[in-house]
Amino acid sequence: ILTILGNSVVLATAVKRSSLLKSPELLTVNLAVADIGMAISMYPLAIASAWNHAWLGGDASCIYYALMGFLFAVCSMMTLCAMAVIRFLVTNSSKSNSNKITKNTVRILITFIWLYSLLWAILPLVGWGYYGPEPFGISCTIAWSKFHSSSNGFSFILSMFLLCTVLPALTIVACYLGIAWKVHKAYQEIQNIDRIPNAAKLEKKLTLMAVLISVGFLSSWTPYAAASFWSIFNSSDSLQPIVTLLPCLFAKSSTAYNPFIYYIFSKTFRREIKQLQCCCGWRVHFFSTNNSAENPVSMMWSG
Repeated sequence: ILTILGNSVVLATAVKRSSLLKSPELLTVNLAVADIGMAISMYPLAIASAWNHAWLGGDASCIYYALMGFLFAVCSMMTLCAMAVIRFLVTNSSKSNSNKITKNTVRILITFIWLYSLLWAILPLVGWGYYGPEPFGISCTIAWSKFHSSSNGFSFILSMFLLCTVLPALTIVACYLGIAWKVHKAYQEIQNIDRIPNAAKLEKKLTLMAVLISVGFLSSWTPYAAASFWSIFNSSDSLQPIVTLLPCLFAKSSTAYNPFIYYIFSKTFRREIKQLQCCCGWRVHFFSTNNSAENPVSMMWSG
C-alpha cells in the first residue's frame, strides 16, 4: 500500500509538471515506475501465497514471479547507477557542460536500462540460468542452489553477480565518494565566505537525497544477498525458513522508501503534494462554520 500510494504520488507530480522536469529527474520517475511495477505485478501473488501457506499457481506463476522480480530489481539497480553517474558528471562539470545531459540523452539511457534488465530477466527462459522457489516456499527467484550443481547455473549466477550487482554497486560508491570529495574541496574554498551560495546548498541537498536513495536500496537488498549467497555455498535446508523469509520481505520494502525521502528533501515535491490535495478536494474548509453545521456528513467524508 505504501509503495503504490507513495510512488503514484511521485508519478502524478511528475505528470503535472512534466514540462518543468529536468533531465536527471526522469531517472527518478523511472525508479518510481520500477517500484510500482514490482508492487503491482508481484506483491498480490506473494500475499495470497502467504495466506495459503503454500505457493499458488504452480511452475508457471513461479517463473512469472521470479522474472518480474529480477526485471524490476535489475532496472532499479541500473537506474540508481545511472543517477550516481549523472550526479557525478553534473557536480564535476561546468554549467555549460552539465546542460549537455539533455532529456533525449536520459530517455535513451532509460531505454537501454529497460532493455538490459529485460535481457537478463529472459535469459533463464532461453536456457541460461534457472528460476525456482525460495526455501520458505511462498516466493520465487533465481535458483541459487544451481551454482554448484550445474555449470549453466554457475556461469549465469557469476555473470549476473558481477554485471548486475558488483559493478553497479562499485560505480555508485565510487561516484558518490568522488562527489563527496568535490563538495569537500568546494566548501574549503568558500569557508572564509560568510554565506554559502544557494547553488552549493542545493547541490549538497540533491546529492544527499541521491545518496540516501541508493543507501536505502542497497541496505534493503544486502540481507537478501547474504542469504542467497549462503544458499550458494551451503544447503538451503541449513537455514530456518524465517531466516530466509525476513531478508526477502526486507528487500521488497525497498520500493516504499523513496517517496518519503523525496518528501523530506524536496520542497518542490512537498508543494506539488499540497497542490494535489487541493485539486482532489482532500482539504476541509474547517473555518466554514455554516458548511460544517449544515452538512456534517459531507465534512466527515471530506476529512
